Amino acid sequence: MIDIVFVTDYVCPYCLVAKEALKKALIATNIDANITFHPMELTMEPEPRVDTYHDEVRKAKYQVLVEPCKKLGIDMKLPPNVVPRPYTRLAYEGLHFAASKGKAEAYNDLMYNAYFIDEKDIGDIDVLVSLAESVGLNGAEYREALETGKYRILQENLSYYARNKLKPKGIPAIYIDGKKVTLSDYSVEEMMGILLHKTQGENAVGMSCGIDGCC
Repeated sequence: MIDIVFVTDYVCPYCLVAKEALKKALIATNIDANITFHPMELTMEPEPRVDTYHDEVRKAKYQVLVEPCKKLGIDMKLPPNVVPRPYTRLAYEGLHFAASKGKAEAYNDLMYNAYFIDEKDIGDIDVLVSLAESVGLNGAEYREALETGKYRILQENLSYYARNKLKPKGIPAIYIDGKKVTLSDYSVEEMMGILLHKTQGENAVGMSCGIDGCC
C-alpha cells in the first residue's frame, strides 16, 4: 500500500487529467493506494474571480491537454463556458459532508466532471445541491451543511495547510509516500512509471495551475 496526497482544485484542468491518469495507472499496475485529495482553492474569497473562457492565452496553454484527454476518453471543455470561474469553497465543504456519508469518491469525481464536461457553475449552491442529490446525498441535509458553514473551518484549515505548509508551486501537486513528483505529459504511461519508481518526474516541466490562481 502506498500513500498518495493529491493537492488539487476542482477548477484546475490539469488536476482532472492527472486524476484520471492516476486512477488508470493504479489499475494497470495493480498497486494499492490510499489517496487523499487535498483541496487548495485557486481563487480564495473575496479575491476577484477570473474569466478563463474568453482568455485566449489560457486557451492556448490548455491545448497541451487535448491529446491526453483523447487518450483518457475525457470529453473535456478547455476551458468550460462558465463565467466567471467559480469559487470552490462550497463545493469542498460539500465534499466533507459527502465524506461523512461515505460518498466522497463519487462526489469528488462528479465535481470535476460537472465543471469541465457539463459546464456547470459549481460555485452555485442550487447547482451543488442538485449534483449532491445525483450521487445519493440528501439534498436538504447537504444544503443545511453548506448554509450553516458546518465544514467551513475544516475547509479553511485544509486550504491554509496546502498553501502554507505543503507550499506547492502549482497544482496538481502529487506526493507519493511523502515524495513530491511532477508530471510532464499527463499520460497513463508516465504515471505508471512514477508509481513503479522507474521514473520519478523530478525534472518534468509540465503545465500546471499556479497558486496565484492563474492557469
